[in-house]
Amino acid sequence: MNPTLSPSNSPRVRRRGSTRRPRAASHLPPFNQESHNAALYAIRHYLKGRTSYDTFPVSFRLIVLDSKLEVKKALQCLLLNGVVSAPLWNSEKSCFAGMFTVSDIIHLIQYYYKCSSYDAAAADVETFRLESLRDIERTLGVDPPPLLREHPSASLYDASKRLIQTHARRLPLLDNDSETSHEVIVSILTQYRLLKFISINCVKEIQQLHVGLRKLEIGTYVNPPPLPADGERPEGYNPFHPIATATMDTPVFDVVHMFSERGISAVPIVDEDGIVVNLYETVDVITLVRLGAYQSLDLTVSEALNQRSPDFPGVVICTASDSLGTLMQLIKKRRVHRLVVVEGEGRLLGIITLSDVLRYLIGDVAIGESQWDSSVSNVATPAPEPPAPAEHTTPAEPAVVADAPPPTRRLPRRHPRPPPRTTPRQSWMRQQQRSEEGT
Repeated sequence: MNPTLSPSNSPRVRRRGSTRRPRAASHLPPFNQESHNAALYAIRHYLKGRTSYDTFPVSFRLIVLDSKLEVKKALQCLLLNGVVSAPLWNSEKSCFAGMFTVSDIIHLIQYYYKCSSYDAAAADVETFRLESLRDIERTLGVDPPPLLREHPSASLYDASKRLIQTHARRLPLLDNDSETSHEVIVSILTQYRLLKFISINCVKEIQQLHVGLRKLEIGTYVNPPPLPADGERPEGYNPFHPIATATMDTPVFDVVHMFSERGISAVPIVDEDGIVVNLYETVDVITLVRLGAYQSLDLTVSEALNQRSPDFPGVVICTASDSLGTLMQLIKKRRVHRLVVVEGEGRLLGIITLSDVLRYLIGDVAIGESQWDSSVSNVATPAPEPPAPAEHTTPAEPAVVADAPPPTRRLPRRHPRPPPRTTPRQSWMRQQQRSEEGT
């Protein structure tokens, strides 16, 4: 029987003396404002030499809905295919008719809550068609969305500018059929696909973006109005102004009204201490409508979150000191649409959307483009490299420089075709044929 080890008879273990090793130097280059501005200019210069075709994945599917389709069937189509928007097609005129998005569902809910009863809503939604959504917007006094479009061969820089100027989250790419001259919907360029394309193909430039997000003024941050002299909060005082927030006890319809009134796509859910506990998004409204809960949106946010899909990725948080380069690397690895900025133990500090990131990368936020062009005219800017042939994007065609001879194509080498093999039966038949000819 083996003896039991005790503190008195346990073997002593000799340990080596610790030696302090010199700390490795940081692999990040030293930051300065000039390198940051140069990285921004290089990203913009790269996008000017690329087209929307370059952002297409190797394989993708495009869901197009007929404008005569019923809203209920359109929602089922979106949910079955895992998308939240789809282009509309007018089959009578054979032309593009706009986009069907979650905002249309929110307007539909508001219309029936203000102008109809629950029973009428249940009966009309079953037969309501997509082509009547613009009539609802006029009734509510909501400006109709612009009928945006862009050609796939347009530069990514111009497409990005169009997204920024119109505050749109997606841009339809249309071409014309050479035989019928009719419009053809090729694909949809989203903010996420555009930013991911930048993060994949501009790796060196992203590594130079070391400035903090708040210092760059990317996003919306808490800036409440000052309290009165007595220190009491007036009625309707929002300590997280200008960010719209809700609690677990807030009715869903109040959150839906925030979506429509402010033009936002998510509302942070906070507790009494201002700690972020969840996030309610416009996509969650589709789940309620699919379950038939559009008749009773007076349920609380807590009850609505219990019906959320189990594959919800969760709330992505960051701090105000995180760099823009870190955020772009996160977009490369994970499908992110917004980030909640927190401080301390998770108190709400701000919110960052993809529109904010794209507006800074493309727009003239930190530096004027004309001013920067003149200041870096003596700096040699490398030519844009072709997009990385990853699984996310297709390899682009080689760019042809003006006044240069066209590239020569080398034909594949043709090997001589081997003689056909003769089977034993064929050789026997040939011998018989020769013997008959000889006789």
